[in-house]
Amino acid sequence: MAQRDGIRDPWGARTPYGPGDPWPVRVDSHLAEGVGPEDVERWVRSAAVLHSNGDGLDLAVAGGRIVGVRGCADDRVNHGRLDPKDLFGWQANSARDRLTTPLVRRHGELVEASWAEAMDLVVRRSRELLEEQGPGALGFYTSGQLFAEEYYTLAAVARGGIGTNHLDGNTRLCTATAAAALKETFGCDGQPASYTDVDHADVIALFGHNVAETQTVLWSRMLDRLAGRQPPKLLCVDPRETPVARAATVHLAPLPGTNVALMNGLLHEIIEHGWVDRDYVDRHTVGFDELAATVADYPPERVADICGLDAAQVREAAQLLGTAERLLCTVLQGFYQSHQAAAAAVQVNNLVLLRGMLGRPGAGVLQMNGQPTAENTRECGADGDLTGFRNWANDEHVAELAKLWNVDVSRIPHYGPPTHLMQMLRYAENGSLRFLWVSATNPAVSLPDLHRIRSILSQDRLFLVVQDAFRTETAELADVVLPAAIWGEKTGTFTNADRTVHLSEKAVEPPGQARADLDIFLDYARRMDLRDADGAPFPPWTDAESAFEAWKRASAGRPCDYSGLSYRKLREVSGVQWPCTPEHPDGTERLYSDGKFFADPDYCESYGRDLVTGAPAEPGEYRAMNPDGKAMFKAAGYFAPHETPDADHPFFLINGRTIHHFHTRTKTGRTPQLDAAAPEVWLEVSEKDAAAAGLTEGDLAEVSTPRGAVRAHVRLGGIRPGVLFMPFHYGYWDVDHAAGKDGDRAANELTYTDWDPVSKQPLFKVAAAALRKIGDEPPVPLRAAAHATVHEELVPESSR
Repeated sequence: MAQRDGIRDPWGARTPYGPGDPWPVRVDSHLAEGVGPEDVERWVRSAAVLHSNGDGLDLAVAGGRIVGVRGCADDRVNHGRLDPKDLFGWQANSARDRLTTPLVRRHGELVEASWAEAMDLVVRRSRELLEEQGPGALGFYTSGQLFAEEYYTLAAVARGGIGTNHLDGNTRLCTATAAAALKETFGCDGQPASYTDVDHADVIALFGHNVAETQTVLWSRMLDRLAGRQPPKLLCVDPRETPVARAATVHLAPLPGTNVALMNGLLHEIIEHGWVDRDYVDRHTVGFDELAATVADYPPERVADICGLDAAQVREAAQLLGTAERLLCTVLQGFYQSHQAAAAAVQVNNLVLLRGMLGRPGAGVLQMNGQPTAENTRECGADGDLTGFRNWANDEHVAELAKLWNVDVSRIPHYGPPTHLMQMLRYAENGSLRFLWVSATNPAVSLPDLHRIRSILSQDRLFLVVQDAFRTETAELADVVLPAAIWGEKTGTFTNADRTVHLSEKAVEPPGQARADLDIFLDYARRMDLRDADGAPFPPWTDAESAFEAWKRASAGRPCDYSGLSYRKLREVSGVQWPCTPEHPDGTERLYSDGKFFADPDYCESYGRDLVTGAPAEPGEYRAMNPDGKAMFKAAGYFAPHETPDADHPFFLINGRTIHHFHTRTKTGRTPQLDAAAPEVWLEVSEKDAAAAGLTEGDLAEVSTPRGAVRAHVRLGGIRPGVLFMPFHYGYWDVDHAAGKDGDRAANELTYTDWDPVSKQPLFKVAAAALRKIGDEPPVPLRAAAHATVHEELVPESSR
């Protein structure tokens, strides 16, 4: 069991393979210093939770502590490989500053309290507000880090117990557009393709998806294909010169906020040149004529002018897409967090439909997730979706869920669409939402326009409960802080971006009085005396496995069907894709292989929305448009972003992830290797823009927008001129615990309050910014290992 340096070698050694061949196994591992394989007392099955790939791994346990990890050779997702966060992130479990005792606010300070005292405060305030204002006074905001059993429990408590419409997850920030795009095209959420399609594709197109840093093991899979015989060609759409861009056959670097124009131009060329599978379109889709009419107005010359590209580049990319025999498309935050997010993501679906690239090896689309359990929030109903991919606007679906939960249908709010996070914050800002329970997420760093967010969360009239493993910036603003167990300290299932379900077993005890999130939610339900229609305690389950069995019943017959799964099966098989039923006990590799979709008017999860205004379609309108439940082309014209560069703010500022960190560094910043690899925020600037500003590598610069200013050292990179990039991970917990004060480190000090009209996903990639050098001090060498690794050329020239 060889250990590798996952910092300097994030993607590991190549194991080349050709189209249709199995991806070779390569088992990665890392054990704590001084610990050898002979010292490991037991290995406990789990999977990775610091990205959305879902890498199967085993936890090494010795002396009651996690002491390392190894990849699972038999796992369908990673074949034994681990990424840098997999290899080292487990060390955060043993961080010295773990929360071990509940905290309550007394005289303006957080002080230690008993669980009984803390929960009494939470329950008392909940009951007061229910009596004074009703369920609409209470809101819940959760994570992409919990397990399916916990999301399902929270959805049941909030929707079927309390009866509030205000429940969302921080998956709103990373995956809401993925869900929305899939609903618009296929009538329902659920990834059509599979990671195994990488093994067969001859063209892989990545739209706003820096897979090399966000899903490192998946990039290893792509690199191994590139190093093997008959390598696929790559299209990369990204304003930055990422490792993906350097490996690409064609790299398009459009201006931020112009993705819809670009996609319309690509679709225009595909239709114009007859690269359309007309038989597939005629048999399996509706809406082609409207799409063709819309994209007819986007010839390459117009698109090039809007996007800041060369028309020849647009034509070259379109030819690559239009002549592929097996086309796999992926989409992530470069589209999801930008202007016209859902409209742009839907156009990628349109591309796949035009080419008839669904349901067969190497062909499909993956509207990717940003978090490891984002799929579960959507399936279980903890982020604005109705449990089991049911339709909020279908009364029969709501009644079915009410029957399943044995509660009156009026208990489940369905008078309007669920409240998305940014609207919940508006309600808190104006005083109608008075109670907010935040679990396993850190909005005081992760949301846009942080000055506004801090002011909302700091209001005296808002009772803020924070359930977390650490004293985050958000916890510092709370009235009650509940210490939570984390991955490795509890049992549950979670589902990755290609529908693969893993079981994560409890390996060690949580520290101090920390408790599993499931136990905390159930404790709240019991203390609130929530009851079903027969007067029995609600929800009725009592532990992780009984919660899973309840979730299976809720999912049965729906697209995300788990009824063929069990803890026993998941202990035997490392990763199974839903739908998994008694009829399909081994799971389902690809959706829609039979040309049938989850879009029937009586079955679909959504009737869709207008891609420009976000206005929902009426049931009758949907039925008339798509009576046979086919896949749907949805067209959208391009509109300029709401904020664009001007004389005072001449740059676009975008933010995103870096390879060594996850979200607000709550775990990765407490991991020595990962923290040392990227200890400080930086600003990526093109060489042209840096020279114009008098900046060199390592200089201290200030980037400012109308919301604020942040200082960071400059990294010269292959980003297109006119665009600046900053990682969003860096907050203030490791600098100054006075999180209520304005800071100058977090990228989201600079972003603004706006969201996509369809998915309600906040926008992080279209702020207008200014740049200037600070002082005359000598440049500071950047200590980020990522700076070296992302500039290495790991792909043979012959493969490009």
